[in-house]
Formats: sequence, C-alpha cells, structure tokens
Amino acid sequence: MAHWDFDTLLAAPSADRKTGFSALEWSVIALAQRDTIGSLAQSGRVSRALGGLFGLGTRSRLADPRLEALRRLAVHAWRRGFALPMAEINRFLSQGFSEAQMETLVHSVTGLKLRKTTA
Repeated sequence: MAHWDFDTLLAAPSADRKTGFSALEWSVIALAQRDTIGSLAQSGRVSRALGGLFGLGTRSRLADPRLEALRRLAVHAWRRGFALPMAEINRFLSQGFSEAQMETLVHSVTGLKLRKTTA
C-alpha cells in the first residue's frame, strides 16, 4: 500500500516559487527607470565633498538592503535587459528574492520598454 504525504501535497507553494512583488517593491522597480548605471557606483570622499559643496549630491542608496538589491538589479534590467551582472544577481538572491522574481522583473521591464518604443 502506498503512503501519501498529505501535508506536502496540501502545503502552500514554497517561498522560492514566489514570482511577484509587493506594491512597494514595484514602486522601487519603477523609480529605478530614472537611475543610470553610474548611480550604482560608490562615490569617493572628494566627490561627495564637492557634491555637497556645490549642491550636486549623488542619489542616496535605499536604507533597506533588500530594496537596494532590488533597485540595483532593476537599474541593470532597465538599462541592459537580460545582461545582468552576476554580482547583482547574487546580491538580489541573497536578500531573499527568487530566480522567478528576477525573471518577472526582467520580463516586465523589457516588456514595458518594447511597448513604449512601439507606441
């Protein structure tokens, strides 16, 4: 007689299968469209001092490391589509996002780009 593990069969999908984002996360993705790849580089001391002196401050990183990882990957996706740096992918995944979410992000961003350019 076969044994059925009903706990496993009836369990909700695991967290690694999550494909969507919260409203806040979608906002971060949308705002990342305005950022450039250069915005991801860390500013040096002199650059920050001159920026502060002349009012040319650089964009701040997001305080939440999870949202910052999302923003960084979204900037790359907006600018380069599927050509994502491995370091950014690893940062994204290490913050608890899934590969399925990464695919959703890139497909959504590249789809939005195509609709804007063809319309």
